[in-house]
This record gives sequence, structure tokens and C-alpha cells, in this order.
Amino acid sequence: MKIVVCIKQVPDTKGGVQFNPDGTLNRAAMLTIMNPDDKAGLEAALAIKEKYGAEITVVTMGLPKADDILREAMAMGADKAVLLTDRRLGGSDTWATSQAVAGAIRNLDYDLIITGRQAIDGDTAQVGPQISEHLGIPVISYAQKIVDIDEQARTITVERQFDDRYMVVKASLPCLVTALADLGENLYMTPGGIFDAVDADVTVWGRDDLKDVLDENIGLAGSPTQIAKASDKVRKGKGETVKDLGPAEAVDYIVGKLMEKHVI
Repeated sequence: MKIVVCIKQVPDTKGGVQFNPDGTLNRAAMLTIMNPDDKAGLEAALAIKEKYGAEITVVTMGLPKADDILREAMAMGADKAVLLTDRRLGGSDTWATSQAVAGAIRNLDYDLIITGRQAIDGDTAQVGPQISEHLGIPVISYAQKIVDIDEQARTITVERQFDDRYMVVKASLPCLVTALADLGENLYMTPGGIFDAVDADVTVWGRDDLKDVLDENIGLAGSPTQIAKASDKVRKGKGETVKDLGPAEAVDYIVGKLMEKHVI
């Protein structure tokens, strides 16, 4: 079985976030980590590898320093790594990013693609489903558990989170699954894996390596979503304190405020 896991290098928000003049993130100036949902997807792929046997290829798009998370993934147990990096891909929104990543994946053999549900630097939850659309394969989003994989029947069965319950969904392979944090069990790099990952080969692709992708659909120029404004989080002002109200008066006051704010 061949599994492709899409991972992303994201800002470590504990170290602060910086912006470029055009409103995009200044990724080169920030401390970075592997996106948590993507890490859960990788952990799920490694569990599949242990149970069924699989070859795992991790793919990321980003700056050259995104090589770091690819080697982290290989130190955890991934077999191959692809870094998609090119100035012509800079400034991509979810649409342009998914186009580029899908173009890279078209060069690979795969039975299953796993992405994180969403990235902590965007929180859109769009890239995974968009990749599946570009590739013309089914998608199961918000996966919290992989129940079964039937390689002979070419199907996968997944628990999909849905409000206060879950759905059990079966799809044909190849399929794309977007992972919640619960999908994977915490796994870490091993000392031997770290030594191997340092010397491992990472395949580097650029725009010219993308398959069936038009120039007008990549980079900042190919991104229909533009950032109008970016700013640091604004602290809320001091709240209103009301004293000396009886229970009935307090209820009336709260309900009145909720109606004033059009909450009810």
C-alpha cells in the first residue's frame, strides 16, 4: 500500500507571528513546527504501515527550510519525502496551494492520501478537500479513527466526527482523508531514525515539476483570496460591572443585553 501524507511547516505561535507589508506571513522570520493535525495524519499513516504494511511519502510545499519537518517525519518512520519549493508558488492561498500540491501528487503512486483537517496558521480546512477535487478522488473529512482498510476490495472505513456523534463512512480507494488530532497516537522520533533522516535524500521539486497545473492557478497571482488587512490580536476592553440587582432583575438585564446584541 502506498500512502501520501501532506504536511505543513507552520509558525510556532508561542514565538510570535510576523507579517510582510502585503499582509502575508513572514515565514522566514518565525520559529516553526509541524502542523499538529498533519502530525496526527502522519501518526495514523505510521499505524497503518505497522498493521497492514505500507510505503509512506511525505509531501510539503514551502520555503527550503521546510526540509526540517520532512526529516522529522522520516525520523518518525516515513520512507520518502518531497519538498515543493519555488518562488513562483509564493503567496498562494488555499486554491493555489491545493493546485500545486495536487500537481506534485500526480507524479506519485498512491492508494491513500492523508492531510490534516486544517493548519493553525490559516484554519480554513479547505486544502485537503480541494486536493481531492483536483485529483478526482473521494474525500472523508474530520476523520477521528480509521476502522478498517480492505486492500482486496480497495475500500477504507473511517469514523468521521459529526457534531456530538460520529458517522461510519466507507469509501473506495484511492481516497483522501483529513485528520483530526484524535486520529493519531503520539509518536516521536527515534535516535536511529534521527541519524537515518539526517543522511536521507529529500526530493526537491519546483513549478516545472507540477503535472497538469496552469500558471494562472498558482502563486499570489493565481490566488482568488487576497488579504485585505492583517493585525495582531486586539485585547478586549474592560467589561461592564452591574451591582445590586435581584435575581429577577439580573435575568431581565442579561436578556435585554442579549436582545440588544441580537444574540436572541
